[in-house]
Amino acid sequence: MTINNIITVGAQWGDEGKGKIVDFLSAEADWVVRFQGGANAGHTLCVDDKVYKLSLVPSGVIAKKPKLLVGSGVVIDPESMVDEITRLIEAGLSVSPERLRVSAVAGVILPIHKMLDEIRETKGRKIGTTGRGIGPAYEDRVGRRGIRMGDLLDPAGFEASLEALYQHHLPVFAYFGLTPPPMEDTIASMQQIVPRLAPYIEPSPYLMFHAQLNNARVLYEGAQGAMLDVDYGTYPYVTSSSTLPAQALMGGPASWSALDRHEKGPHFYRLGVTKAYSTRVGEGPMPSQLDDAIGESIATKGAEFGTVTGRARRCGWIDLVALRYVARLGGLHGLAVTRLDILDGFEQVGVCVGYEGVPRDCVLDAQVMSQAKPIFRYFEGWDGTANVRHWHLLPKPARKFLEFLAVETSTELALVSTGPTRESTMVLSDVMGAFCRTTNKYE
Repeated sequence: MTINNIITVGAQWGDEGKGKIVDFLSAEADWVVRFQGGANAGHTLCVDDKVYKLSLVPSGVIAKKPKLLVGSGVVIDPESMVDEITRLIEAGLSVSPERLRVSAVAGVILPIHKMLDEIRETKGRKIGTTGRGIGPAYEDRVGRRGIRMGDLLDPAGFEASLEALYQHHLPVFAYFGLTPPPMEDTIASMQQIVPRLAPYIEPSPYLMFHAQLNNARVLYEGAQGAMLDVDYGTYPYVTSSSTLPAQALMGGPASWSALDRHEKGPHFYRLGVTKAYSTRVGEGPMPSQLDDAIGESIATKGAEFGTVTGRARRCGWIDLVALRYVARLGGLHGLAVTRLDILDGFEQVGVCVGYEGVPRDCVLDAQVMSQAKPIFRYFEGWDGTANVRHWHLLPKPARKFLEFLAVETSTELALVSTGPTRESTMVLSDVMGAFCRTTNKYE
């Protein structure tokens, strides 16, 4: 079965290994599109003994074939964007304006947004943000006072919009007795940065329409995780954008015509990426968290520290309640399970299969999850999965564990990753095999 559009999202609280999965699937893609989030997302890719760290540029950048789009649903720190492009070019990657496009209607993050983020995190309710200005930038966008990438190309209009934005936020700074970053410094900084970014800015919203009209293979890349969705996650301990697959239709944007003609041509396969265990960074509930030697061992073996901030991640057994919730909300077709090898050597491997007294179909908001007491089911442990590439070579207990996840979430097991490199990835789905033109499922 051939499907030309795959939407890849995190199925937990982020940090699931989406970047690696997108990189793996990118080899035969025509486009890789980032559709939400900002520079608070960190993707670490290990390819040919090199390590690449990405925040805004789509994870298809290492593959040679696909073009790249930073879509309309993203908020962009221009300075971070220029720095990332520069680093990637210095690393020998192709990141020319002919290859990378940035939506003209993507939002802009400014120094004032970062300072507002810091004020709210330190003087208001602590959410556990990265401090990158993501939330305030999305607020300004929804409040219709935000600045968009295309606005940067009009210096006079940009300065007028910036002044209006400052006037709106000045009372917050005055209340706390603080001074915002000088507006003149922001203008001067943009005067230096915009000429570098201008060739990348894409003014046409029809880019994906024409691509999908010609049956292009398009891979949509989400940031963060579905349990951090601004509407359906553990609110208020969430990110500031929608992290579910439906957001790709707006934040790409994807072409509705491709969706409408799914019976005759391409439609959208929704792939959720999950670790074989659970992690979470920042504030917010995590019922399956292990505050013991096992949790510490998982964190140590997995080197569980944030790519962007370096913050330690909380670790625990995989939360099947949350995973099932995400599978239903996102309409997931398949799962990509990463970091299976980190669970090598444990006598038992746990799965949180329920919460005491909580109905199976309960809405998983922060209140429910903060009070939830996990019910664990334990599987026989295993060893020797590191860098295994084929299903029949996995230990039987590991296969039983993986099959249980797929059955309980009503999804197919699409991909399994047993190490950090491309080579340590096995394809178990006909759809994935057709998309990336690999047959290692059958080897």
